[in-house]
Amino acid sequence: MLRRLFVARGRAILLSSAALIAGGAMAGCDLQEDADLERGRQLFQTNCGTCHTLAEAGTAATIGPDLDSSFFAARKVGMDQDTIEGVVQLQIAHPREINPDNPRYDQTFMPADLVTGRDAEAVAAYVASVAGVPGIEPPPLGTAQEVFTESCGGCHTLEAAGTAGTTGPNLDEVLQGQNAENLRTSITDPEASITPGFPAGVMPAFDETRLPEPNLNALIQYLMACAGDPDAEACGPAGEQTEADSPAPAGRGG
Repeated sequence: MLRRLFVARGRAILLSSAALIAGGAMAGCDLQEDADLERGRQLFQTNCGTCHTLAEAGTAATIGPDLDSSFFAARKVGMDQDTIEGVVQLQIAHPREINPDNPRYDQTFMPADLVTGRDAEAVAAYVASVAGVPGIEPPPLGTAQEVFTESCGGCHTLEAAGTAGTTGPNLDEVLQGQNAENLRTSITDPEASITPGFPAGVMPAFDETRLPEPNLNALIQYLMACAGDPDAEACGPAGEQTEADSPAPAGRGG
């Protein structure tokens, strides 16, 4: 969604006044009563989570604005959910332009229409339903594939999970021959070894509160079974493991 948006270094950008005014005209309209919020969540994670923090989606990227922070402030001054939905749709279709000569901003930007049509409607409705809601948290992590999609799929390609992120390496390629300890280190200490061609500091620091040990173990087993071989016999069962029955990876205690 709001991928590659011009962002202020070191802090989230506030919503543009033009977008707020235009969005305000849509207040109370119930824009997309039939929008698929679950699909919107999935689309957000794969298209927008690479750049944006949104607590309910389990994303914590800092390239673009923190949507919880931005819309929390908007809600405090009276912006309702329908208006937020309109603002998000406008920003998807018409990302605001910022003078690239301004030293406060870097040169990255968000392309227009990163998602379109019903997909854009679903993303906007989803973001409007959760962004900036006090105390909101993501639902409990489930299968290993769900863990991957939510925590990693926005940045990485993995055929077994149906993700096509390009911010980080293609895992079908780079995980060939890796063992459980290699994978654990790559996840928990991402700066320990940087894949050639990718900059340091892009992958968020590991947070065990977002990815508890059982989910981490299941994720490692899933990646070992499925990377580069999505049709492997072990791939399906690995993806179905839940946090309750996930085995510890080889060489580690449970």
